[in-house]
Amino acid sequence: MKTLRSLALTSLTFLLALQAPAHAQARYPDRPVKVIVALPAGGSVDMVARLLGQKMADQLGQPFVVDNRAGASGQIGVPVVARAAPDGYTLMVSPASFLTTNKSIFKTLPYDPEADFAPVAKLVNQAMVLVVRDKSRYGTVANVLAAAKAAPGKLTYASSGDGSPQHLAGLMFENRAGVRMLHVPYKGGAPAITDLMAGTVDMVFAPIPEALPHIKAGKLHPVGVLGEQRSAILPEVPTMKESGIERLVLSAWIGLLAPARTPQPVLDQLQQAARAALQGEARARLIESGMEPALDDPTPLKQTISQEIRIHAELVKAAGLVPQ
Repeated sequence: MKTLRSLALTSLTFLLALQAPAHAQARYPDRPVKVIVALPAGGSVDMVARLLGQKMADQLGQPFVVDNRAGASGQIGVPVVARAAPDGYTLMVSPASFLTTNKSIFKTLPYDPEADFAPVAKLVNQAMVLVVRDKSRYGTVANVLAAAKAAPGKLTYASSGDGSPQHLAGLMFENRAGVRMLHVPYKGGAPAITDLMAGTVDMVFAPIPEALPHIKAGKLHPVGVLGEQRSAILPEVPTMKESGIERLVLSAWIGLLAPARTPQPVLDQLQQAARAALQGEARARLIESGMEPALDDPTPLKQTISQEIRIHAELVKAAGLVPQ
């Protein structure tokens, strides 16, 4: 009888041990989750991260705390996530460029965009718009082209850093229009816009959400949209194609990622929570700010990253840009 009782207790202990990981996993998250944004506060990526964090906290019952680690075109903040424990408690909301264009802009990176992360979901797409402060001099694409051709390499455009969507848009503009301009990188979109309004630089190719408040306030003037069609939020602004520049189309997406080897059940839970978070009032806020919710995009984010690394490398090569 004693032997049978011992066997029963041993079996029960073994079964409980097997169930322990599943039980622990089911409790995720049981403490605050850190969300790294490798850009300063105030830009569109930061805005999406904070909105998502607030709504996911409501969904999952734990704080999602945004931690801004700006600088070096993502090379300060992004590696933090790459090296983090793959347990779902350190995530990243990132612009496309840190995972795609950076691969061809820099000779080496302190992270591998394809191997070091587990993509959770593409959150939003953002159409790009060329904005200027001095409407009298650069009020149309034709004005910008004339100024760029009159003084090659003198006209300045700011960006949120080397390899950023703003930088990529500038390279595309130069390539498609056959002009040369001067790129001025910043640590994020917000300081780039600030210096544009101060007159320090001539223009910015900005995601619409970053420029929209300043356009509405009359501080910046939209010149052209880098889209296949006009933006619903800026219907009076022509596309680059309408202004005479072909094949100048760019959308800057923002995605949610976790460290590689994060358990699939945690990734599934995060994806479901993100999908629920960006519905209703949150979805309306995104659309109102000029963003297009992208959680229903049929192409997996991992596949999108691989495709865009190749496409952007070809563009950077065509532009004659030497990796730093």
